[in-house]
Amino acid sequence: MNLLNLPCFAPKVSQRNGKRFIFDPIRRKHVALTPEEWVRQHFVNYLVSEKGYPRELLANEVTVSLNSQTRRCDTVVYDAGLQPLAIIEYKAPGVRITQDVFEQIMRYNISLRVGCLLVSNGVEHYGCRIDYGRDAYTYLKEVPSYDELTGLQL
Repeated sequence: MNLLNLPCFAPKVSQRNGKRFIFDPIRRKHVALTPEEWVRQHFVNYLVSEKGYPRELLANEVTVSLNSQTRRCDTVVYDAGLQPLAIIEYKAPGVRITQDVFEQIMRYNISLRVGCLLVSNGVEHYGCRIDYGRDAYTYLKEVPSYDELTGLQL
């Protein structure tokens, strides 16, 4: 798999019937090892090990309803009261982070109304804080710690 701009760790990778799988500790199961999943597992590890995110307050592949259609947020971060704080969108390392990616995650946010959006392709990481009172957003200089994230609440 690709080298990422994230801390190294030893994920549990296996192979069955010629297909590779990686263990997702959030979903507690093995999932297909795609380039996007490689990024997700490294980013989640980074959040937990470096940024202080409680593993039990993260959820992967969260279904949201959007205009009578269902979509899946790659990762949602919750507070201690299980209110959503942030949505994270992952792309494969070769995929550029563009305005279209931010528009995708902003559409997901219509139903969750979180205060922070994060996007990563494993090499580049971007985040923004949503200010609903001013109908504006500001880009973050770095991925916030969990304590900083809870401070971004509205």
